[in-house]
Amino acid sequence: MPPHRKNPPPLPPPPTGRTTLSSCIVATIFLTFITIIILIIFFTLFKPQPPTISLTAVKLPSFSVTNATVTFTLSHYVAVYNPNHGVFTHYDTSVHLLFAGDQMGFLFVPAGKIEARRKVYLAATFSVKSFPVDLDRVNGFGVGLGLEVELRMEMAGRVRVMHFFMHDVEAKVECKVAIGISDGSVLGFRC
Repeated sequence: MPPHRKNPPPLPPPPTGRTTLSSCIVATIFLTFITIIILIIFFTLFKPQPPTISLTAVKLPSFSVTNATVTFTLSHYVAVYNPNHGVFTHYDTSVHLLFAGDQMGFLFVPAGKIEARRKVYLAATFSVKSFPVDLDRVNGFGVGLGLEVELRMEMAGRVRVMHFFMHDVEAKVECKVAIGISDGSVLGFRC
């Protein structure tokens, strides 16, 4: 007589739709959690920063004082550095020239791009029509007789991170420029 064979153990019942659904839910929650962690780490390391604006030079090609009124042309040069890993696209940039709180000039800078970790130089020139100045009260930076004007530059734009995410950034700088009344020389500037 042949040896007696044992019957194989019975197969488990086929899975129901509930276990498949719960496995999908757990996997989705896990993948969502991992994605959120990766995004938090990514945006912590690659957080977009505003550009750095610095005034590099100021010149006065023309300057005159007549009967307590001043007329001049002011040229200034600005360096803008993009510290980000992505391209900075600026679309709303303006430069204001002020004296004693009154606006003496306004320039709009056309839209443009600054490559990642690059610096661009911008030049702007204001032709200021004559305006009255009380020569007894003028004093810039505490150095002799001087006229103090203020330059304000505002730059707004977007930084693209990983070619998908866009972040709005904005930078502002305010600089004071002291001009000698006697000869129209630049006594100094600070931002």
